[in-house]
Amino acid sequence: MSGWRGRTTNAALVLVVALVAVVGLLVQSRGIDAAAEWAALLAVLLSSGALYVRRRHPVPVGVVALAAVGAYGALLHRPGPIMVVFVVALYTVVDEGHLAVAIGLGLASVVAFAVADSYNRSPNTMNGATLLHAGWLVAVIVGVTRNRRAYLAEAQARAAVAEQRMEEEARRRATEERLRIARDLHDVLGHHLSLINVQASAALHRPDPARSEQALTAIKQASKETLQELRATLGVLRQEGEPTVVPAPGLTRLDDLIRTAARPELEIRAELTETRSLPPEVDLAVFRIVQEALTNVARHAGATGAVVRVRPDDDDVLVEVEDDGSRQPGAPGSGIRGMRERVQALGGSLMTGSQPDGGFRVRARLPMRGSPAGEQR
Repeated sequence: MSGWRGRTTNAALVLVVALVAVVGLLVQSRGIDAAAEWAALLAVLLSSGALYVRRRHPVPVGVVALAAVGAYGALLHRPGPIMVVFVVALYTVVDEGHLAVAIGLGLASVVAFAVADSYNRSPNTMNGATLLHAGWLVAVIVGVTRNRRAYLAEAQARAAVAEQRMEEEARRRATEERLRIARDLHDVLGHHLSLINVQASAALHRPDPARSEQALTAIKQASKETLQELRATLGVLRQEGEPTVVPAPGLTRLDDLIRTAARPELEIRAELTETRSLPPEVDLAVFRIVQEALTNVARHAGATGAVVRVRPDDDDVLVEVEDDGSRQPGAPGSGIRGMRERVQALGGSLMTGSQPDGGFRVRARLPMRGSPAGEQR
């Protein structure tokens, strides 16, 4: 559509310039009777028609226009409105970046104008028309050159700004990806290694063959899951180009997560209300929040019981993990910070803290639609 508009505008310009030049010739000659006047009309029409291809061939069209100006002056022995055709051609030559050629064409046209104007000038008359024509051409060349330089400078500035924005966007995405990988590795390693540590401690401090076997089984399962998730993460990092999408854990794996985190001295109860299908990023965030909260329960709370609740609430999903631990929680670590980053990235909210009757609570509200980052609720 834009190409069609450009061709239409170009054709309209050619017609207007040709009309101005032809009408000027008719007025100047008071009609077209002599052979020289018909030849001058042909020069006007040919040079005006050549303007249609001035953008593709600016220099040849400029030469044609200059030749038409010279022929017009030689035929009618005076300069005429055909100079409009030459000005348009000269403008295009300058605008396309051929400044040296434009200067040469301008000087040649001044000579042709002066020669044509000399036929009707007395020896004592100053050639003011030639000087006026020269000044006009200088103004065209200087003006177009200045505009072109300003345009090129603006284009270069825009390109530099666009390139800077692209680099900043690439850095931002790389930073976000590093933070995401760091959160995932922290959640995976923190949860499974904490579980392994707790089970190993239980086996060492309670030399009961049955419990030792149970602890070793839990350690084997936790280490297996750790290796699987690490291989998946490292496999994505090693890939070149577009990474393969690795299925992320979600609500369907919460039961397995709770079962592996439970111990004889820690009972974990699940209260999971059926929710509609969640976006992948929300589903993963629910799993990671529960995983990190249970890791903190196992490592810090000294609890004997915990409850995990997941339920819908209008357009949100609520995630709560409460324990009955009696130990005072320490300063918030990277685990809670990682949970907060996940929640805020989805436009949700997170509250953590001790309960009035003892224990610790983690409560997250996530929009089921997966809100964009930075939208706080």
